[in-house]
Amino acid sequence: MKLQYLGHSCFKVESDGYEIVLDPYEPGSVPGLGDLDAEADLCLCSHGHGDHHGTDGVKIRGGERNCPFEIGKVESWHDDQGGTLRGSNTIHILCAEGMKVVHMGDVGCMPEEGQLEALLGADALLIPVGGYYTADIRIIRQIVERIAPRVVVPMHYRSAQSGFPVLKTCEEYLSGREDVIRYETDTLLLDQETKPQTAVLQQHMARRQEL
Repeated sequence: MKLQYLGHSCFKVESDGYEIVLDPYEPGSVPGLGDLDAEADLCLCSHGHGDHHGTDGVKIRGGERNCPFEIGKVESWHDDQGGTLRGSNTIHILCAEGMKVVHMGDVGCMPEEGQLEALLGADALLIPVGGYYTADIRIIRQIVERIAPRVVVPMHYRSAQSGFPVLKTCEEYLSGREDVIRYETDTLLLDQETKPQTAVLQQHMARRQEL
């Protein structure tokens, strides 16, 4: 299975030639990111905010290709006040090739026990680590510990090239972790032999803003 980090919270997940884009962002919605221009067989969004719902930037292929993924959803909250601040958030679960990939969207609080149980056994967990609009780092670390995925891929953070100024950097989440692998590419090839790690991927669409 191939995981490609397109930037912010947007990923393309591919299995057997079938591609799913998750949480595409609208043009200009994320500082430092170029306009998204992706092609896929399916697009999934965790919620309706512009930096997660830029579906116009994803060209959906025609045809009747069989989807190899079993797709599950867990409804959660975008804040820690029952959605009264930012609404709901859908966690997507993609299963294929005997593996499970979980995209947490903009999760804003610790999921309830029944919700967490659906996420156990994740081979890869794509999770926001920048805080402010999502759960803070302390809660995110608790979620990771509870789900205990084989691979953690941080997303939705501020870097030198992109991201909202109010977000924390990825480095703040990584502090104290001894399993970090930094990739020089935007893509992680996930298989049964991939070792446990926190995988820091390059953002495919990141660019420096022109002055």
